[in-house]
Amino acid sequence: MKMNGAQAVLECLRKEGVDLIFGYPGGVVLKLYDEIYKENFPHILTGHEQGAVHAADGYARATGKVGVVIATSGPGAANLITGIATANMDSIPIVCITGQVANPAIGKDSFQEVDVCGITTPITKHNYLVKNVKELPRVIKEAFFIARTGRPGPVSIDVAADVFNTEFDFNYPEEIKLRGYSGKYIGDSSEIDEVISAIEKSEKPIIFYGGGVTLSDTSEELRKIAQKLGCPITSTIMGLGCIDANEKNYLHFAGMHGSYGANMAIQESDLIIAIGMRFSDRVTGRVADFAPNAKIVHFEIDPAEFNKNVRVDYKVLGDLRWSLPIFREKLNSIQKDFAAKYKNWTQSVLEKAATHPFSYQNEGDQIKPGALIIKINELSDENTIAVTDVGQHQMWAAQFFKTHQPRNFLTSGGLGTMGYGLPAAMGAKLGCPDKKVILFTGDGSIMMNIQELATIADHDIDLKVIIVHNFILGMVGQWQRLFYNHHYSQSELKGKRDFVKIAEAMGVKGYRLEKSEQLETDLPKILSEKGCAVIDVIIPEEENVLPMVPGGKRLDQMLLGTN
Repeated sequence: MKMNGAQAVLECLRKEGVDLIFGYPGGVVLKLYDEIYKENFPHILTGHEQGAVHAADGYARATGKVGVVIATSGPGAANLITGIATANMDSIPIVCITGQVANPAIGKDSFQEVDVCGITTPITKHNYLVKNVKELPRVIKEAFFIARTGRPGPVSIDVAADVFNTEFDFNYPEEIKLRGYSGKYIGDSSEIDEVISAIEKSEKPIIFYGGGVTLSDTSEELRKIAQKLGCPITSTIMGLGCIDANEKNYLHFAGMHGSYGANMAIQESDLIIAIGMRFSDRVTGRVADFAPNAKIVHFEIDPAEFNKNVRVDYKVLGDLRWSLPIFREKLNSIQKDFAAKYKNWTQSVLEKAATHPFSYQNEGDQIKPGALIIKINELSDENTIAVTDVGQHQMWAAQFFKTHQPRNFLTSGGLGTMGYGLPAAMGAKLGCPDKKVILFTGDGSIMMNIQELATIADHDIDLKVIIVHNFILGMVGQWQRLFYNHHYSQSELKGKRDFVKIAEAMGVKGYRLEKSEQLETDLPKILSEKGCAVIDVIIPEEENVLPMVPGGKRLDQMLLGTN
C-alpha cells in the first residue's frame, strides 16, 4: 500500500490502538499535521509542549495505555524534556514523536535544530532518529513494544522532515526482533522458595509495595497475598490505591511525610517484603539506619535496582505478573495460619499507629488543608482519580485523600515536577471520561502550566481544580521555616494572583473559599456542577506538612505534631 511518511505514522498509531494524541504543531511537522487534519485523527492541541507531554503521561497512568505526544523540532522538542524525564523517573509508557530538520540540514545548526537523541538518551528507555521512510513502521512498532513491556518508560522518535513527505510501500511488521531485549521477564522460581522460607522464620514481617504493582496491574494478586499473610502493609506514594486505604492492616504510605505507624513498623520489622519499589531516598530516610533489624526481600523487574540504595537479602528478579501469582500459590500451599502467627505483631503495630494518625488542628474559621481534602474525599466516590502537582498540597493529598483503586492517585513521584498536575489531570479525564477527576495543586505549581485551563475550556473537559493557596512556595517555605531560621528567600508569593479572574478569562468557572464554613455550604455545590471549575482555597501560610523525617535522619526520628 503506497503512502507517505506522515500517513504511515498515523496508520502505525492506529495499529497500536492509539485513540488520542496530544501535541503542538510547527514547521517541520506540518505535513504530519495536514494528514491529522485530513483523517480527522483525534488530537488535543495544548497551550505548551510541556502541557502536551504531561497530558500524555496522565493519560497513560490513568488508563494503562501508552500515551502519545507530537512536537516540532528545536524548541518544540526541547519543551518536552521535563515531561519525558518525569515519565522516565516513574516508569510511565509514552511515545514522543518529534520532527527534525530535513536530512540535508541535519548537523549544520539549521534553524530550529537540536540533537533530540543526544538530549533524551539519559531520560528515555530508548530513542530513534528516523532518516529513511522505510524504517518508520519498524521503529514505531518497536517504540510501542519497548515503552509498554518490561519496566515501562518513555521512547522518543525523532523524524527528519523530508521523511514525512516521502512515499513508500507501507507494510506494518507483525513481529519484533530486538537484539538482547524480549520484553519478557520470567525469573527463577527457586528465588521465591527462599522468600517463603524467610517468611516462615519471620516474627515481624511487613509488606512494602510501590508503583511497580500499579504498572503491572497486579494489585489483586497483592491483595490476596496480603490477606494470606495478615501482616502489616505499607506503600510508597506511587503505590497508593493498590491496597484499599480502608484495609485494616494498611498503615498508609511510608517515608519522609509518611505515617508514623508505617515508619515505626519498618524500623521494628525483622523482614521487609518489598514488591515493585525502588527504595528511593524519600522512603528510606538515612540509608545506613534503614530497617536495622530486618532481612529484606525485593521483588523487582529491573536488576539495576537490586542493592542500588539498600542491600537486600533475597531477590526475586522478574515481572510481577510472573512472580506474584507463583508467590501467592506457594503461600497458599503451606498449611499454616500466618495471620494468627503474626497477630500480636500486627496488633502492636496498629496500636502504635493509632497514637499518631494523620491529623490537623482547627483554628477559628480558617480552612485547614486536612479538613479540605477530607471533605472532598467525602464528596467523591471510590473511583475518583486524584491528581496532584508537587509540594505541600501533594503530601496533604497523599495523607488525607483515601485511594481505593490502583491508577486513581496520579503524581510526579521521582522527579517532583511542579506544573505536572493540570495537564496530567486533563489527560486522565480524557482517558477515563466516566471517572471524576480532581486536581490538588498549589499557588506556585498551578502557574507553571496554567495555560492549559484554556485547553480544558476549549474541549469542555469536566475536572475540578483545587488550588491550595497559602501565598508561598509551600514546601520550600516549610524547609526555610524549619531549617533556615524563617528566611523566606524568594519563596513568598505576595503578588495579586486572582485565580478566579484568571480562570474566568480562560473560559473556566472560578470560585474562592476563605472560611471553614464554606466547606459545608459552597464546596458540595461546586463539586456537583458539570464542567471545569477552579476553586481557590485560602489556607494559613505557615501550615506545615507533618509528620516529617528531616534530611539525614532515621525513619523513626520524625517531627510529629498536628497541622
